[in-house]
Amino acid sequence: MTIAAMAAMTLLLMMNLGGCGKKQQEAEIKTAPEQPVMEEPVKVTPPAEIPVKQEEAIPTDMTQIGAELKAVYFDFDKYELKPTAREALNANGRLMKDHPDLRIIIEGHCDERGTVQYNLALGEKRAQAAKSYLVDLGVAASRMEVVSYGKERPFAMGHNEAAWAQNRRAQFVARPSGK
Repeated sequence: MTIAAMAAMTLLLMMNLGGCGKKQQEAEIKTAPEQPVMEEPVKVTPPAEIPVKQEEAIPTDMTQIGAELKAVYFDFDKYELKPTAREALNANGRLMKDHPDLRIIIEGHCDERGTVQYNLALGEKRAQAAKSYLVDLGVAASRMEVVSYGKERPFAMGHNEAAWAQNRRAQFVARPSGK
């Protein structure tokens, strides 16, 4: 072998070794386990409370005062005020006079007997009877609103006279001022 041939072979050998090392290095890079990706923790902001419109909010003291309003009860198929109903309405009238900012909704209710239309009409008459009595006591009609629920919102769930007697009522609910 000539010197030139030996130099060429040495050069080829060195190129092969260098190439193999590079391939091996690339293979090591490709097969290296992936490093876990560190993600930044997601910041969770709790949802803000749903704001209550100021004009819809009932002042706490009015809610407490409204809780003192007494329901009045009626006989079956009647909307005339009994003596006990007048006593309750007298107390409600005094309360409304003492708190001129108190506005109310008078809800008329019935027991489960009768048709939907009949009970809605009867509930309206019961609520109107209570409102008229309060107006006669000197409470401004503009402070009261009347609504009838008929038999749709019973107080007692039973199907007997005791439950029905509790459901035949006019109920008073404080409402937001200005509404």
